[in-house]
Amino acid sequence: MRPPYPPPPERSAGLRERFAAEARAERPDLSTLCLLIGAVADGTLDDAGMDAAQVELDRLAGELPFRPGSPAAWAEALRGLLGDRYGFHGTSADYRRLEASLLHEVLRRRRGLPILLSVVWLEVARRAGAPVYGVALPGHFVVGLGSGEEQVLADPFDGGRILTGADAELLVAGATGTPLDPSSLAPAATADVVLRVLNNVRAWAAARPERSDVALWSVELSLLLPSRPARLRHELGQALVRRGEFAAGAAELEAYAEVVAPVDAQAAERLRGEARTARAMLN
Repeated sequence: MRPPYPPPPERSAGLRERFAAEARAERPDLSTLCLLIGAVADGTLDDAGMDAAQVELDRLAGELPFRPGSPAAWAEALRGLLGDRYGFHGTSADYRRLEASLLHEVLRRRRGLPILLSVVWLEVARRAGAPVYGVALPGHFVVGLGSGEEQVLADPFDGGRILTGADAELLVAGATGTPLDPSSLAPAATADVVLRVLNNVRAWAAARPERSDVALWSVELSLLLPSRPARLRHELGQALVRRGEFAAGAAELEAYAEVVAPVDAQAAERLRGEARTARAMLN
């Protein structure tokens, strides 16, 4: 399958407006935001396709046992349904596929990155009434159920394997080389989950200069989130320059330099230098 390509500009603009509105809603819907990312990435995903993906999440939730009980029982029920019966899991090859970051494709292929597989677990479990939330471990996203001494972690990338405390520590140490900070076990906010999805998309694009279109729309969507790192303005300027939009890129770099200047004059001057270099390419 060829990598997905974005829809026409007019549809893309409408999708971004919907993404911005949902991101700023009082209670933003995770599956809707992820499907809108998918539609911006993949011009073949229309509104009917997004509705079908939501229906599939509803259907899967309907196959869970009614109120399994404890967090551990919920985790086992989810593992049995999504991991064992339907075969949702990840492989190392998924890190090389843009589709592994798109919810509609993850539902179709039953393969994906840890965070997108976790979104499937979260949305199915939420619809069924489970006490579920995302857990943004450094380097590896997982799902949490319950709290305190009853907290249970499951790894959807590994088919929903239930993690012990030692397992979680090994995951973090393997990904980062640092110990697990207990604060990493706190529930992840919806905006933070979506930002991490878009970070993965940008990482995929960074290794593929020919897909500068993906780098650009992923940073543009990230900037529509209500809470995001200021450095994304720098990334936007760089992405525009890489696409040959030198004047627009220089303007973004100069605007970010003004933000940085009060706290880091040297960094601001470097940004202005980048902007001057970009403008010189217009000659």
